Amino acid sequence: MPRKYLNQIDQKIDRPKLELFQKAVFILHDQLNLNAWPDWILEEKPLLIFMESREKGREVPHHKKKAVYVLSSMRHFAIECAEKGFDVLYHSTPEHFDDGLQEILSQYDGDLTYMTPSEWDSRERLRKVADEYDGRVEEIANGFFLADPDEWKEKIEPGYRMEYFYRDMRRKTGYLMSGDDPEGGEWNYDEQNREKLPKDHPVPEIKRFEPDEITQEVIEMVNDYFPDSFGHSDNFGYAVNREQVLELMDQFLEERLDEFGPYEDALKTGNNTLFHSQLSIYMNNGIILPTEVCEAAIDRYKKDEARLNSVEGLIRQIIGWREFIRIYYEAMMPEVRDTNHFGFEKKLPSMFWTGKTKMKCMEESLKPVIDQAYSHHIQRLMILSNFSNLTETDPRELEQWFLTAYADAYEWVELPNVLGMSTFADGGVLASKPYVSSGNYINKMGDYCKNCEYSVTKKTGEKACPFNYLYWNFVDKQRETFNDSGRVNFMVNMFDNKKSDEQKEAIWESTDKFLSSLERG
Repeated sequence: MPRKYLNQIDQKIDRPKLELFQKAVFILHDQLNLNAWPDWILEEKPLLIFMESREKGREVPHHKKKAVYVLSSMRHFAIECAEKGFDVLYHSTPEHFDDGLQEILSQYDGDLTYMTPSEWDSRERLRKVADEYDGRVEEIANGFFLADPDEWKEKIEPGYRMEYFYRDMRRKTGYLMSGDDPEGGEWNYDEQNREKLPKDHPVPEIKRFEPDEITQEVIEMVNDYFPDSFGHSDNFGYAVNREQVLELMDQFLEERLDEFGPYEDALKTGNNTLFHSQLSIYMNNGIILPTEVCEAAIDRYKKDEARLNSVEGLIRQIIGWREFIRIYYEAMMPEVRDTNHFGFEKKLPSMFWTGKTKMKCMEESLKPVIDQAYSHHIQRLMILSNFSNLTETDPRELEQWFLTAYADAYEWVELPNVLGMSTFADGGVLASKPYVSSGNYINKMGDYCKNCEYSVTKKTGEKACPFNYLYWNFVDKQRETFNDSGRVNFMVNMFDNKKSDEQKEAIWESTDKFLSSLERG
């Protein structure tokens, strides 16, 4: 009899008899690509075990679209493996996945191999299982990344920046290298990648996919099992299998890669993707590998179909930033979870959950997260995280919100970005300065301010853009951190010497009034 919400799986995969196998491989939800696994798995075709854990789904109230994506893509991958001749055991448990795995091991006498999980807690759980079944359970290195953390993690300390690591990774991979020198003579073309999108500039839409029967069943299950989770599952349109993801990659390379660089940091009302690839969603659970994306982009450059600054910007995001923060995670866990440099303890503003605010930039940055579990990196860094810091919000609350809200969020990638980069909660290990700004930056990079109830030109008062006075209040209160940073210490001097006493009083008064009226929790 088909299991509840697993009808499609049970129709397409025959349940194997465990006693017939001597080798099995346990595949987690973010390891969905056999090309990242050792060759012997493709050659010997051991039993493949997949696990859905309802308890893991309850640990964090993940956005419903993220939950649908993660579960549907795993189901599709399991079915694809079965179609390729693998025996597949697709198990569902109301407990955590390690409990489900122990249930299987109690009925199975052979050996089990698993790959090091990218996330800390999953790793700890599986290692406890391995200890209990000593000699039968083997852990192998994670094959979904380019850099070995053991080679790099001792370097993670204040002063060691991503740029140094990135250049070494360029040399190691040979990506965009001309002998020993970087292609074009420069390592980094970021200065060319800060343009505002011209008015009426066309932006191609990213293709969406209608949910098939497998995905529809997952949507029904998520809505039943996790009714109170963040967001909604309506109008789900993400790719859920490799064929669809490759189609999205080709579309990005053809239609958006060339202009990705110049408009990488741009902001536009009603568009939360612009020329971004959105492929992080699919790289972070393994459907597509970082090498595939990098090499396909470089091929476009070699064919003169994409400009160098765009391709270099994409390569830097993948082999530079993505790999670097994973090493940071390995070096800093688990203590980094509790880091809070500024000592902020306020609850997350309610607008992060509801999207309701008069601030146009916040509305435009929150709406796509609530609707689609996604917004691009400048909305994340310079609007949402910026606002969190300026409103003295506990960075650990923001970190949990990011983990909950984004389809591409897994702890190894979002925690360093939030606690290390965007909130400076680690005190400067990852970033060289706090990433905060006034409304001027937001206005410079987009069109949000034109349609806002607040005025970006006003510095204080009820009609002033809150980012303006909140920023200077932050500079004043956190002057010790600013003074310690050689990059932004001049801002303290500007506040002390360029602001009049009346201006300072107005900044403090506007800040106090805004923060006291800000709904939280």
